[in-house]
Amino acid sequence: MTRFIGSSRNLQASKWVLLGIPMDFTVSRKSGSRFGPESIRAESYNLETYSPALDRDLSEVTFFDLEDLHFPYGDVHQALDTTERVAQRLIARGKRIGSLGGEHLISLPLIRAAASREPELRVVHFDAHADLRTSLRGGTLSHSSVMRHVAQSCLGEPDRLYQFGIRSGCKEEMAWGKAHTRLHLDDVLEPLSRRVDELKPFPVYLSIDIDVVDPAAAPGTGTPEAGGIPSRELLEAIRTMKGLNLVGFDLVEVAPDLDVNNVTSALAAKCVREILLQWG
Repeated sequence: MTRFIGSSRNLQASKWVLLGIPMDFTVSRKSGSRFGPESIRAESYNLETYSPALDRDLSEVTFFDLEDLHFPYGDVHQALDTTERVAQRLIARGKRIGSLGGEHLISLPLIRAAASREPELRVVHFDAHADLRTSLRGGTLSHSSVMRHVAQSCLGEPDRLYQFGIRSGCKEEMAWGKAHTRLHLDDVLEPLSRRVDELKPFPVYLSIDIDVVDPAAAPGTGTPEAGGIPSRELLEAIRTMKGLNLVGFDLVEVAPDLDVNNVTSALAAKCVREILLQWG
Protein backbone atom coordinates (compact mmCIF):
# COMPACT_ATOMS: atom_id res chain seq x y z
CA MET A 1 0.00 0.00 0.00
CA THR A 2 1.17 3.52 -0.76
CA ARG A 3 2.02 5.53 2.34
CA PHE A 4 1.31 9.25 2.53
CA ILE A 5 4.01 11.33 0.86
CA GLY A 6 6.93 12.09 3.17
CA SER A 7 6.09 9.34 5.65
CA SER A 8 8.98 8.29 7.86
CA ARG A 9 10.00 4.69 8.36
CA ASN A 10 10.69 5.36 12.04
CA LEU A 11 7.59 4.94 14.19
CA GLN A 12 9.44 5.48 17.44
CA ALA A 13 10.77 8.89 16.41
CA SER A 14 7.44 10.10 14.97
CA LYS A 15 5.21 12.53 16.82
CA TRP A 16 2.26 11.86 14.51
CA VAL A 17 0.89 8.56 13.25
CA LEU A 18 -1.42 8.42 10.23
CA LEU A 19 -4.01 5.67 10.33
CA GLY A 20 -6.46 4.61 7.62
CA ILE A 21 -9.88 3.39 8.77
CA PRO A 22 -11.70 1.99 5.71
CA MET A 23 -15.19 1.63 7.18
CA ASP A 24 -18.45 2.76 5.54
CA PHE A 25 -20.97 0.36 7.04
CA THR A 26 -23.59 2.86 8.29
CA VAL A 27 -23.76 5.46 5.53
CA SER A 28 -27.22 6.79 4.72
CA ARG A 29 -26.93 7.58 1.01
CA LYS A 30 -24.02 6.21 -1.05
CA SER A 31 -21.14 4.09 0.20
CA GLY A 32 -17.53 4.11 -1.00
CA SER A 33 -15.71 6.08 1.68
CA ARG A 34 -13.91 2.89 2.69
CA PHE A 35 -11.74 3.56 -0.36
CA GLY A 36 -10.97 7.08 0.86
CA PRO A 37 -7.73 6.41 2.75
CA GLU A 38 -6.09 4.71 -0.22
CA SER A 39 -7.18 7.47 -2.61
CA ILE A 40 -6.01 10.28 -0.32
CA ARG A 41 -2.59 8.68 0.00
CA ALA A 42 -2.32 8.20 -3.76
CA GLU A 43 -3.25 11.82 -4.44
CA SER A 44 -0.67 13.03 -1.92
CA TYR A 45 2.00 12.13 -4.49
CA ASN A 46 0.60 14.79 -6.82
CA LEU A 47 1.27 17.43 -4.15
CA GLU A 48 4.50 19.23 -3.47
CA THR A 49 5.95 18.37 -0.08
CA TYR A 50 6.42 22.13 0.44
CA SER A 51 3.61 24.48 1.52
CA PRO A 52 4.07 28.09 0.39
CA ALA A 53 1.40 29.23 2.86
CA LEU A 54 3.28 27.72 5.82
CA ASP A 55 6.82 27.93 4.40
CA ARG A 56 7.51 24.39 5.60
CA ASP A 57 8.33 21.11 3.91
CA LEU A 58 7.36 17.58 4.92
CA SER A 59 11.08 16.80 5.12
CA GLU A 60 11.03 18.91 8.30
CA VAL A 61 8.35 16.73 9.91
CA THR A 62 8.63 13.17 11.20
CA PHE A 63 5.39 11.24 10.93
CA PHE A 64 4.63 7.56 10.35
CA ASP A 65 1.87 6.15 8.16
CA LEU A 66 0.67 2.95 9.81
CA GLU A 67 -1.52 2.18 6.76
CA ASP A 68 -5.05 0.75 7.18
CA LEU A 69 -6.77 -1.16 9.95
CA HIS A 70 -8.53 -4.37 8.96
CA PHE A 71 -11.78 -5.78 10.31
CA PRO A 72 -14.62 -8.01 9.04
CA TYR A 73 -16.77 -6.20 6.52
CA GLY A 74 -20.06 -5.03 7.97
CA ASP A 75 -19.21 -5.61 11.65
CA VAL A 76 -19.69 -2.12 13.06
CA HIS A 77 -19.01 -2.96 16.70
CA GLN A 78 -15.80 -4.85 15.99
CA ALA A 79 -14.55 -2.08 13.72
CA LEU A 80 -15.17 0.54 16.39
CA ASP A 81 -13.63 -1.62 19.10
CA THR A 82 -10.53 -2.35 17.02
CA THR A 83 -10.11 1.32 16.18
CA GLU A 84 -10.35 2.37 19.82
CA ARG A 85 -7.91 -0.29 21.02
CA VAL A 86 -5.33 0.68 18.41
CA ALA A 87 -5.78 4.37 19.21
CA GLN A 88 -5.41 3.73 22.93
CA ARG A 89 -2.14 1.87 22.38
CA LEU A 90 -0.69 4.59 20.16
CA ILE A 91 -1.73 7.36 22.55
CA ALA A 92 -0.17 5.43 25.44
CA ARG A 93 3.11 5.55 23.50
CA GLY A 94 2.86 9.34 23.29
CA LYS A 95 1.66 9.49 19.68
CA ARG A 96 -0.84 11.87 18.14
CA ILE A 97 -3.12 10.24 15.61
CA GLY A 98 -4.32 11.58 12.28
CA SER A 99 -6.95 9.32 10.77
CA LEU A 100 -8.20 8.97 7.22
CA GLY A 101 -11.76 7.72 6.75
CA GLY A 102 -13.95 6.10 6.08
CA GLU A 103 -17.35 7.30 7.27
CA HIS A 104 -17.75 9.78 10.09
CA LEU A 105 -18.66 7.18 12.70
CA ILE A 106 -14.95 6.31 12.89
CA SER A 107 -14.47 9.55 14.84
CA LEU A 108 -16.29 8.10 17.86
CA PRO A 109 -13.66 5.57 19.02
CA LEU A 110 -10.83 7.97 18.14
CA ILE A 111 -12.30 10.80 20.20
CA ARG A 112 -13.16 8.42 23.01
CA ALA A 113 -9.52 7.30 23.12
CA ALA A 114 -8.27 10.89 23.05
CA ALA A 115 -10.70 11.98 25.77
CA SER A 116 -9.59 9.13 28.05
CA ARG A 117 -6.09 10.63 28.03
CA GLU A 118 -7.17 14.31 27.87
CA PRO A 119 -10.09 14.93 30.26
CA GLU A 120 -10.30 18.62 29.23
CA LEU A 121 -10.58 17.75 25.52
CA ARG A 122 -12.47 20.02 23.13
CA VAL A 123 -13.66 18.83 19.71
CA VAL A 124 -13.76 21.11 16.67
CA HIS A 125 -16.10 19.71 14.02
CA PHE A 126 -16.30 20.92 10.40
CA ASP A 127 -19.27 19.40 8.57
CA ALA A 128 -22.32 20.04 6.41
CA HIS A 129 -24.40 17.90 8.77
CA ALA A 130 -24.94 18.29 12.50
CA ASP A 131 -24.63 14.50 13.07
CA LEU A 132 -26.63 14.90 16.28
CA ARG A 133 -29.44 12.41 15.62
CA THR A 134 -30.32 9.89 18.30
CA SER A 135 -31.14 7.30 15.62
CA LEU A 136 -31.54 6.83 11.89
CA ARG A 137 -33.85 4.19 10.41
CA GLY A 138 -33.90 2.39 13.75
CA GLY A 139 -30.13 2.34 14.26
CA THR A 140 -28.47 4.33 17.04
CA LEU A 141 -24.92 3.98 15.65
CA SER A 142 -24.39 5.72 12.32
CA HIS A 143 -22.51 8.55 10.73
CA SER A 144 -25.57 10.74 11.35
CA SER A 145 -25.37 10.27 15.13
CA VAL A 146 -21.62 10.34 15.73
CA MET A 147 -21.43 13.81 17.27
CA ARG A 148 -24.39 13.13 19.57
CA HIS A 149 -22.41 10.19 20.99
CA VAL A 150 -19.25 12.31 21.16
CA ALA A 151 -21.03 15.11 23.01
CA GLN A 152 -22.81 12.85 25.49
CA SER A 153 -20.46 9.94 26.11
CA CYS A 154 -16.96 11.20 25.30
CA LEU A 155 -16.83 14.82 26.37
CA GLY A 156 -19.20 14.72 29.33
CA GLU A 157 -20.21 18.33 28.75
CA PRO A 158 -21.79 18.82 25.29
CA ASP A 159 -20.65 22.44 25.09
CA ARG A 160 -17.11 21.15 24.61
CA LEU A 161 -18.18 20.32 21.05
CA TYR A 162 -17.64 23.21 18.61
CA GLN A 163 -19.47 22.73 15.30
CA PHE A 164 -18.86 24.82 12.18
CA GLY A 165 -20.28 24.96 8.66
CA ILE A 166 -23.45 23.08 9.62
CA ARG A 167 -26.23 23.50 7.05
CA SER A 168 -28.26 20.30 7.37
CA GLY A 169 -30.07 18.43 10.13
CA CYS A 170 -33.53 17.43 11.28
CA LYS A 171 -35.46 19.84 13.50
CA GLU A 172 -34.81 17.86 16.69
CA GLU A 173 -31.07 17.60 16.29
CA MET A 174 -30.68 21.24 15.31
CA ALA A 175 -32.67 22.29 18.38
CA TRP A 176 -30.53 20.02 20.57
CA GLY A 177 -27.34 21.43 19.06
CA LYS A 178 -28.42 25.04 19.58
CA ALA A 179 -29.24 24.24 23.21
CA HIS A 180 -26.20 22.13 24.09
CA THR A 181 -23.24 22.36 21.70
CA ARG A 182 -21.46 25.40 20.29
CA LEU A 183 -23.25 25.22 16.96
CA HIS A 184 -22.34 27.58 14.10
CA LEU A 185 -24.44 27.46 10.95
CA ASP A 186 -23.13 27.77 7.38
CA ASP A 187 -19.81 29.51 7.96
CA VAL A 188 -16.53 28.15 9.26
CA LEU A 189 -13.75 30.70 9.12
CA GLU A 190 -15.44 33.73 10.71
CA PRO A 191 -16.96 31.97 13.76
CA LEU A 192 -13.86 29.82 14.20
CA SER A 193 -11.68 32.96 14.32
CA ARG A 194 -13.82 34.20 17.22
CA ARG A 195 -13.45 30.91 19.10
CA VAL A 196 -9.69 30.30 18.76
CA ASP A 197 -8.64 32.20 21.90
CA GLU A 198 -11.34 30.37 23.86
CA LEU A 199 -9.86 27.03 22.73
CA LYS A 200 -6.20 27.84 23.41
CA PRO A 201 -6.08 26.59 27.04
CA PHE A 202 -7.34 23.13 26.09
CA PRO A 203 -6.29 20.06 24.11
CA VAL A 204 -8.21 20.01 20.82
CA TYR A 205 -9.30 17.24 18.47
CA LEU A 206 -10.24 18.26 14.92
CA SER A 207 -12.80 16.28 12.90
CA ILE A 208 -13.26 17.28 9.25
CA ASP A 209 -16.07 15.86 7.15
CA ILE A 210 -15.11 16.75 3.58
CA ASP A 211 -18.74 17.56 2.77
CA VAL A 212 -18.34 20.82 4.70
CA VAL A 213 -16.97 21.97 1.34
CA ASP A 214 -19.48 22.77 -1.39
CA PRO A 215 -20.06 19.72 -3.62
CA ALA A 216 -19.04 21.80 -6.64
CA ALA A 217 -15.50 21.76 -5.20
CA ALA A 218 -15.64 18.38 -3.45
CA PRO A 219 -18.10 16.08 -5.27
CA GLY A 220 -16.52 12.83 -4.09
CA THR A 221 -18.59 12.26 -0.99
CA GLY A 222 -21.59 10.09 -0.22
CA THR A 223 -23.95 12.75 1.17
CA PRO A 224 -23.35 15.99 -0.74
CA GLU A 225 -25.13 19.09 0.56
CA ALA A 226 -25.44 22.27 -1.51
CA GLY A 227 -24.33 25.61 -0.10
CA GLY A 228 -20.97 24.64 1.36
CA ILE A 229 -17.79 26.59 1.87
CA PRO A 230 -15.10 26.90 -0.82
CA SER A 231 -12.01 24.74 -0.51
CA ARG A 232 -9.88 27.81 0.22
CA GLU A 233 -11.94 28.53 3.33
CA LEU A 234 -11.30 25.04 4.66
CA LEU A 235 -7.55 25.45 4.20
CA GLU A 236 -7.63 28.90 5.80
CA ALA A 237 -9.65 27.52 8.72
CA ILE A 238 -6.98 24.91 9.38
CA ARG A 239 -4.29 27.62 9.35
CA THR A 240 -6.42 29.81 11.64
CA MET A 241 -6.15 27.10 14.28
CA LYS A 242 -2.37 27.58 14.52
CA GLY A 243 -1.33 27.85 18.15
CA LEU A 244 -3.93 25.40 19.43
CA ASN A 245 -2.82 22.20 21.13
CA LEU A 246 -3.99 19.73 18.49
CA VAL A 247 -3.82 16.21 19.92
CA GLY A 248 -5.55 14.37 17.08
CA PHE A 249 -7.55 14.76 13.90
CA ASP A 250 -9.57 12.85 11.36
CA LEU A 251 -10.66 13.59 7.81
CA VAL A 252 -13.64 11.55 6.69
CA GLU A 253 -16.29 10.83 4.04
CA VAL A 254 -14.08 11.01 0.94
CA ALA A 255 -15.62 8.57 -1.57
CA PRO A 256 -13.34 8.37 -4.63
CA ASP A 257 -15.75 6.34 -6.79
CA LEU A 258 -18.13 9.33 -6.65
CA ASP A 259 -15.42 11.89 -7.43
CA VAL A 260 -14.48 13.87 -10.53
CA ASN A 261 -10.80 13.67 -11.47
CA ASN A 262 -10.01 12.86 -7.82
CA VAL A 263 -10.34 16.52 -6.86
CA THR A 264 -11.88 15.63 -3.47
CA SER A 265 -9.07 13.24 -2.61
CA ALA A 266 -6.57 15.89 -3.73
CA LEU A 267 -8.18 18.46 -1.41
CA ALA A 268 -8.17 15.98 1.46
CA ALA A 269 -4.49 15.21 0.88
CA LYS A 270 -3.64 18.91 0.93
CA CYS A 271 -5.54 19.37 4.19
CA VAL A 272 -3.59 16.50 5.75
CA ARG A 273 -0.32 17.97 4.52
CA GLU A 274 -1.14 21.38 6.01
CA ILE A 275 -2.11 19.83 9.36
CA LEU A 276 1.11 17.81 9.55
CA LEU A 277 3.22 20.83 8.63
CA GLN A 278 1.46 23.12 11.10
CA TRP A 279 1.57 20.77 14.08
CA GLY A 280 4.39 18.40 13.15
